[in-house]
Amino acid sequence: MAKGIFIVGTDTDIGKTVVTAGLMHVLRSRGYNAVYFKAALSGVLKIDNEFIPGDTKLVSDVSKLEEPYENITPYVYRTGVSPHLAARLENNPMNLDIIREKYAYLRKKYDFIIAEGSGGIVCPLIDDGRGVYIIGNLIKDLNMSVIIVASAGLGTINHTVLTAKYIENLGIKIKGIIINKYEESLFYDDNIKMIEKITKLPIIAKLKNIKDMNDNEIEAIRIHSEKAFSAENIIEHMEQL
Repeated sequence: MAKGIFIVGTDTDIGKTVVTAGLMHVLRSRGYNAVYFKAALSGVLKIDNEFIPGDTKLVSDVSKLEEPYENITPYVYRTGVSPHLAARLENNPMNLDIIREKYAYLRKKYDFIIAEGSGGIVCPLIDDGRGVYIIGNLIKDLNMSVIIVASAGLGTINHTVLTAKYIENLGIKIKGIIINKYEESLFYDDNIKMIEKITKLPIIAKLKNIKDMNDNEIEAIRIHSEKAFSAENIIEHMEQL
């Protein structure tokens, strides 16, 4: 059965998908049988009159993953809002049994699963008569540990510490923190040191801001994830899950 890690961001648009794509690339390029999983995605790309889950496409393209999208992202919503609201607007509520079935299928077929959340740890996936079901509930149901993706910029200490403490209060194990959009500066480095001191969690990698580095985003993610993740022994870290 596959080992797995769940990628959680301190906020939406923090770069979870880029980090996940980079991790997937590093694993698969070294011969590891790794797969991506995202239970629900809101907001899609329209390519040649076809609606495509953009995050899933990016990760698959970067890592050369050929698993059908419907197996790795069972719920895709066109509306770019929180999944629970998108599900209501599109009359397509999430069925947890389907999510568990897809995840179980991937666990049997692959050695590693890199799962990505929608938004932050408290992002609602389901809101019905039984109550609100958030990303944190899904992580617990799948029995996964997490890696937190945070930025190095202004506000990150507060966002990252609160995210870490909330996750710990849920009883979920945190393997470490990946800093995205990193730049070498006293300000960024001090933020990172303070996060380590307060959370007592390891910073396992620092990934530079990729979007402005290269017109070819896919190749840029591959190149810079190789530098960031191999240097921080990310493969060995994944094997210890």
